Amino acid sequence: MLHRAPLHWLYLNVLVIATCGLIYELLAGTLASYLLGDSVTQFSLIIGVYLSALGFGAWLSQYVTTKLARVFIEVELALALLGGFSTPLLFLAFPAIEWFRWLLFGSVIVIGTLVGLELPLLMRILKEHLDFDELVSRVLAFDYLGALFASLLFPIFLVPRLGLNRTAIVFGILNALVGLWGTYLLRPLLSNKGLDGLRGRAFLVIGILIAGFIKADSLTSLAEENTLGGRIVYADTSPFQRIAVTQTDKGFQLYLNGHLQFNSVDEYRYHEALVHPVMSICDSAKRVLVLGGGDGLAVREILRHEHVESVTLVDLDPAMTRLANQFEPLAELNHNALQNDRVTVVHRDAFLWVGEGDETYDAVVIDFPDPGNYSIGKLYSSRFFRLLRQRMTDDSGLAIQCTSPLVAPKSYWCILRTMQEAGFDVTPYHAPVPTFGIWGFALAKKTAVNDEPKPWQLPPTLPGELTELRYLTNSTLASLFDLPADQQPLDVPANRLNDQILVRFYDEEWSQQ
Repeated sequence: MLHRAPLHWLYLNVLVIATCGLIYELLAGTLASYLLGDSVTQFSLIIGVYLSALGFGAWLSQYVTTKLARVFIEVELALALLGGFSTPLLFLAFPAIEWFRWLLFGSVIVIGTLVGLELPLLMRILKEHLDFDELVSRVLAFDYLGALFASLLFPIFLVPRLGLNRTAIVFGILNALVGLWGTYLLRPLLSNKGLDGLRGRAFLVIGILIAGFIKADSLTSLAEENTLGGRIVYADTSPFQRIAVTQTDKGFQLYLNGHLQFNSVDEYRYHEALVHPVMSICDSAKRVLVLGGGDGLAVREILRHEHVESVTLVDLDPAMTRLANQFEPLAELNHNALQNDRVTVVHRDAFLWVGEGDETYDAVVIDFPDPGNYSIGKLYSSRFFRLLRQRMTDDSGLAIQCTSPLVAPKSYWCILRTMQEAGFDVTPYHAPVPTFGIWGFALAKKTAVNDEPKPWQLPPTLPGELTELRYLTNSTLASLFDLPADQQPLDVPANRLNDQILVRFYDEEWSQQ
């Protein structure tokens, strides 16, 4: 028989296994979003499949009629290994197998089934020692409390501090400890036969997981190198994103959440095309606003223009601007732009920031990541552009990257249509960037960009340390605005906050590549 004191420890077990169970669900959803995109779709699918697996596990528990304590411990040890190593193994598998989605959801089903077995087994163990009302109320109370702990710990501490791989392994260790602990707490319900072997397996599982935790950085680097295709030379996980820099023979590449942002070999083409067209129509701009672009490369191009008195950079993630300043190859590439006296860096969500002040700007450059999820998609919404328009002077111009008009034409023209709905006069243009292919941009003003047609022309001189552009000339600048037949406008709706159709367009078009 169990005594009253051990029951309190068993309630702690309930708290731990509930926390572990939700963490595995959050890990699977985050991993799916990180690798497959469209966070809303991926989280919805993961939650639905996981909850169904919980129900299946609870249903299976009725067929466990003997040796409940032993089965409970075996479930904990199995869950420790499968849950603890699920994230590292899925990262490693992603670039290697075509049926990754089946593997991902298969692991969610197995882990969810094991988690679904835990509480029914534990409640049946405890039912001999508590009346039914007390049993249900206490177990469910600790179960929900564990879910609260998990939901708070995961975004605030675990992902930023430990990363996905280490978080999975830590909670695998906790499951294994619950199993080992159970061999002592449930000792009156366990037979002597095989007890030492059960404890030995528990210690073995814990040892394997601790070794995995120690080697987690190597596992993460191996997984990312397999996925990203280069040697990892810098990696950081912030509260907002996973940042990785890979090195190849020709240069280095920056990835955010597994998506390539630039290649040092040809980034100058992208950033010259992004910045100098808008600076050519705002040839006396004194105050320039940059939204996104925490790598400092767009700011580098803006600082070429001596008439610019101040640049305000608004980027959500301090880890990104820290990289721009402290990672020597990038600091050299951006010419320490963010440390220039004319530059002010603000770490804030751009969507919130544009609605919080009243200072206006003579030119705006937007260098957000592509709208692959809803948190970024809001930055391409009509609401955002209307707010931004109020922060621009009457003669101000705006330039924005808009993904590829060749690969994702609906996405590209949706962004331009959204800007038009917000009141901008918009001109499309594009540039060839070898790493990305044909890339799209938009140039916008409150009034017509070219009421009186005139040749596109760069400033006659670009004083300062960087005196010559590497890509743009007057003739190439003009050619950016000549769209070929396969990039002509499409009739698509605008992107609004309440539907975010742009994210669906983007996911649909890029998933076919």
